[in-house]
Amino acid sequence: MCYTCASACNGNNLNSDVVTALMKCLNFEFKARLNDEPRLREALKRLGARFIGTDHQIDTYFRVPSGRLKLREGRLENALIFYRRNNLRRARQAHVELALLPRRNSLRAILARSLGTLTVVDKRRDIYFVKNVKIHLDRVRGLGKFLEVEAISHAGNLKKIRAQARQFQKLFGITAKDIVAESYSDLILAKESS
Repeated sequence: MCYTCASACNGNNLNSDVVTALMKCLNFEFKARLNDEPRLREALKRLGARFIGTDHQIDTYFRVPSGRLKLREGRLENALIFYRRNNLRRARQAHVELALLPRRNSLRAILARSLGTLTVVDKRRDIYFVKNVKIHLDRVRGLGKFLEVEAISHAGNLKKIRAQARQFQKLFGITAKDIVAESYSDLILAKESS
């Protein structure tokens, strides 16, 4: 099971004292500016989307030679996540590897000392599911409001999740110009350097 739905599908907050799982998954995903939140929430209601909760998440990104490595610390989701994804202005695939972690662990300090911190993303995330599709409504400190959709495959079924991501993009009325290619970490770094 992929981290992106592990806590929701297992029905727990993963608060053990050890790494609870190591996993890999393939996502097909997009991110867009959230311009019409009431319309989007109404669409989620019509779909019968399952609301998991609102999570205050701190994502600490570390310096790595390729891909992205982040430590997510939240009330609902806690994990060390490594992923590779191209910054494209369309729905795109992401290869994700992660380790589920207990809350309040000491990993951030160890990784910061050994790799160096690249940046920190502070957000409030409303988490929904429609089957294997995870939908986030994010309020990111310093950046604004965003929608993220992740169609998740544990078996690597790219064709299915690509079609699902495109279906949700159309359903939510997201055009190519609405898509944000960069990760939140890239957007924060760009803002800090300007």
